[in-house]
Amino acid sequence: MIFEKERQLIVEYGKKLITSNLTKGTGGNISIFMRNEKLMAITPSGIDYFKMKPEDVLIMDLNGNVIDGHKRPSSEYSMHKIFYEKREDINSVVHVHSTYSTTLSCMNWDLPAVHYLVAISGGKNVRCSSYETFGTDGLAISAFEGMKDRYAVFLANHGLLTGAKDLPNAFNKAEEIEFCAEIYCRTKALGEPSILSDGEMNKMLGLFQSYGQVKTEE
Repeated sequence: MIFEKERQLIVEYGKKLITSNLTKGTGGNISIFMRNEKLMAITPSGIDYFKMKPEDVLIMDLNGNVIDGHKRPSSEYSMHKIFYEKREDINSVVHVHSTYSTTLSCMNWDLPAVHYLVAISGGKNVRCSSYETFGTDGLAISAFEGMKDRYAVFLANHGLLTGAKDLPNAFNKAEEIEFCAEIYCRTKALGEPSILSDGEMNKMLGLFQSYGQVKTEE
């Protein structure tokens, strides 16, 4: 089986999507881009994460061809592909339907700097992109535009998308942004939250160049 390590990692993190309350059922999707080979490993469509096996993970090229695997690939293939084609700093994408990020996306709200951890997105806020139907090229383009100079974006009336240099960091960004989204929803319920200044967030962005990275074994 080719790319067994990457496929096993996707199976592992698929389970973590559920145990970390980042999605429900078979919702969401994960991919890893093998940049040297210009191939991606991506979750199949509609399979329980706890029943998924490494051989269920698809290996695809950027033209939509399945190179290895027998399942149907995620309907959001194009939303992963666009980042691998246009962003050299992103080699893994995580898409989830986490409760608080999805709540904000359904309000079509950006996430402001309610907490310094918002800086893990790579910006002073997390934008909410315009609504597009799931599984379409329109959604891929909208997600890409919303995540320009960022590593996270809310997909309007849909959920959260994050990207990073590898899967552990993309997953970490999804967890931290969901935490910040929950804080924002809860503080809005109490009143108007105090938002950190641009100056403070610029400082955080500098610190997060190293502090905000999950260390992984080579």
